[in-house]
Amino acid sequence: MNAPIKIYVPRDAAALAVDADAVSAAIERVAQERGVAISLVRNGSRGLLWLEPLVEIATPQGRVAYGPVQPDDVPGLFDAGWLQGGAHALCHGQTEDIPYLKNQERLTFARVGITDPLSLDDYTSHGGLEGMRRAIAMTSAQIVDEVLNSGLRGRGGAAFPTGIKWKTVLAANAAQKYVVCNADEGDSGTFADRMLMEGDPYVLIEGMAIAVLAVVATYGYIYVRSEYPHAIAALEEAIARARRAGWLGADILGSGRAFDLEVRKGAGAYICGEETSLLESLEGKRGLVRAKPPLPAIQGLFGQPTVINNVISLASVPIILARGANYYRDYGVGRSHGTLPFQLAGNLKQAGLVEKAFGLTLRELLYDFGAGSASGRPLRAVQVGGPLGAYLPESQWDVPLDYEAYVGISAMIGHGGLVAFDDTVDMARMARYAMEFCAVESCGKCTPCRIGSTRGVETIDKIVAGGPQREQHVTLLRDLCDTMLGGSLCALGGMAPYPVLSALNHYPEDFGISASRAAEAAART
Repeated sequence: MNAPIKIYVPRDAAALAVDADAVSAAIERVAQERGVAISLVRNGSRGLLWLEPLVEIATPQGRVAYGPVQPDDVPGLFDAGWLQGGAHALCHGQTEDIPYLKNQERLTFARVGITDPLSLDDYTSHGGLEGMRRAIAMTSAQIVDEVLNSGLRGRGGAAFPTGIKWKTVLAANAAQKYVVCNADEGDSGTFADRMLMEGDPYVLIEGMAIAVLAVVATYGYIYVRSEYPHAIAALEEAIARARRAGWLGADILGSGRAFDLEVRKGAGAYICGEETSLLESLEGKRGLVRAKPPLPAIQGLFGQPTVINNVISLASVPIILARGANYYRDYGVGRSHGTLPFQLAGNLKQAGLVEKAFGLTLRELLYDFGAGSASGRPLRAVQVGGPLGAYLPESQWDVPLDYEAYVGISAMIGHGGLVAFDDTVDMARMARYAMEFCAVESCGKCTPCRIGSTRGVETIDKIVAGGPQREQHVTLLRDLCDTMLGGSLCALGGMAPYPVLSALNHYPEDFGISASRAAEAAART
């Protein structure tokens, strides 16, 4: 009897949103009707979101991709011999040869879309636990040095060196320490954390376990935004299986070290993505930003030394420990080492996830991967780094995606999210939205953010309305942004001016201002 043919149908939330469950059910039904033996695997998404549901067939030559597949397509696909990789209008050939995937450098996302996310055997057979086993044989200081030497910087937006944060927690003298994963992925146009938690939850668990060994902690929390029910379910099941397998508990992997963790559902506030506000929420309080110092590394969760990293930061650690700091450090440019999963969203033909080493350009992401605008109109602006990121005009699309290079153009890479807009976008409206977003999401603790954002919305409305005082209002808006940049307690108020000023500087005509006057005003401030 022939072995069942493996068919992969994503269980990722993006695929579920376009009927992946119905496609899966249709495949099982038609296979049963035709007496064909299949083995259905619900994998993570490959990140080619415009092709979801992307169904893959395991053939002797490799996995062959078909998509986007709808339930009604399934009988015809069987007729076309798709179980043998047969030709069909929805066939894209071997998955690994699709240019969108072939031209990536997948380190953190190496298993996503390839394995069954909840299979312990799949995880270990594809390199899982190699980093953890090496870490067990090292001292805490050696683990910290490995992460420090890799050049890994926080992937949540601030880009602070991960190894320095860990070194600070290791040096802190306390009976109890914690490792907290910030999975409150609230930026518009970002979905890398969700995709990884749903598609390879064990790599996050392993990364947190290595962090525990590095800083001598014993307990961890994954703080996941409430809007991610599928990620929460995947993590909870993965944690339960890992605990039964001895990957978590009183004696992890026979190391004599204890580590356990739990998932906490977020409070539904954007501000809880800020690390100190997140800690307040974890403690059962309202999500308000804490003043620093003390730093969370010294006095964090429940007043104890705490490592706080985001999902991608922690999920990057296993490959660093498995292959060594130099292997990871050799990817990237300048002080931006390793890879980042860039998330392409907005008005693009081919939206999805692209993991690449630092140093490529926005133009490459927009056209080589994103294939230009979905509307067919010229792209005009791209917001990089979430709702608080700058709007970049085409003149800046060839700047290398590198933390320092982006600081040089008053922008940020942040979590790697980008949202593209075509030439129909009204940039004055987008600037207003940024200020309004800050006003709505502010925790209210500091005056520059709480009052400044509200006054900012009012001032933009006055500029757009025109009148003899327009230039005075532009000057007032710039002064207000300067106050928010320098005086806000956290990044919400401190970065809200980025999209406003970039829109004002690069698209003055949308505010009714001449380019020459805008340049003069920018030079003065």
